[in-house]
Amino acid sequence: MRLRFLFLLLPSLALAHPDHGAEPGKDVHEAVLTGSGAWTYEAVPHWGELPEGKNIGPTHGGVVIDPRTGLIYVSTDAPHGILVYKPDGKLEKSIAPECQGFHAMAVKEERGKTYIYGAQLSGPKPLRVCKIDTNGKIVLEISQATAGDVQGGWNGLTAVTVAPDGDIFCSMGYGEQFIHKFDAKGKHLKTFGGKGNGDGQTSCSHGMAVDTRFGKPRLLVCDRENRRLVHFDLDGNWIGVHATGLRRPCTVSILGDVCAVAELEARVTILDKEGNPVSFLGDNPDKGQWAQYPVPLDQIKLGLFTAPHGLSFDKDGNLYVQDWNASGRVTKLQKVKKP
Repeated sequence: MRLRFLFLLLPSLALAHPDHGAEPGKDVHEAVLTGSGAWTYEAVPHWGELPEGKNIGPTHGGVVIDPRTGLIYVSTDAPHGILVYKPDGKLEKSIAPECQGFHAMAVKEERGKTYIYGAQLSGPKPLRVCKIDTNGKIVLEISQATAGDVQGGWNGLTAVTVAPDGDIFCSMGYGEQFIHKFDAKGKHLKTFGGKGNGDGQTSCSHGMAVDTRFGKPRLLVCDRENRRLVHFDLDGNWIGVHATGLRRPCTVSILGDVCAVAELEARVTILDKEGNPVSFLGDNPDKGQWAQYPVPLDQIKLGLFTAPHGLSFDKDGNLYVQDWNASGRVTKLQKVKKP
């Protein structure tokens, strides 16, 4: 564990940071390399920008990919709700304005259709979990009214994910750190976790995903302020620590045997199945920009991050990363194909 922590602190000499003679964020038309080895990426210039220089709106949310169509769904805190992009960065549509403020999202195919699960922290109807179709229609809602008097209260909702059998998990990462489990129809089944830094506890259970890399599915939780990833089984029993020494992990996305971690302190890290880092992406050398919400877009260099908050792999290993940002920022990292 100590070796893993030391490795995370080492400077990543393999990163190719942008330096094209242009001002940060301005007039950059060439892709910028970041990462190393098999996990080398190009940051795509101007991906996802809206016409006429409009901002996409504050981003304090997540990114998911529709496995059936390849469309990218980006949640925002703006009145338009969720933006839907084609892989080339062109805006397809916006959906679900009533779901403005999805802090996290998960995606699942069910009976040949794709559904998005969102944890709504803010917006017109905060503190609810919504299941919506890809046109934004709400088909299930879990709120304090439907959940009942759950342990630790119903506040500070930060994360949601869904198990293969349809069970739904949501986390009160800005509240008392409890994780609530519901069945596919929204019936409360159990509560587990709680605040702390010991086994079975978290300090800001900020994000989570169902992890199927170890046979029987597990819950992989971003224990942000303890700077680690932890595993529970789907009955809420503690399994153990998966990775430590991270820079305030917010969200994870799993592809094959690896997972990508959005770290609020200005970096994305790729971890192998054992929780060891294999590549660092977008590591920002300017610590003054780390975990900063109001950084103007024209002061952020392509290929670097300020506050990664949401991210998702697509089926080809490309990554879409959302910074926590007042104006709104999403970056496509396109995986470099090795000859």
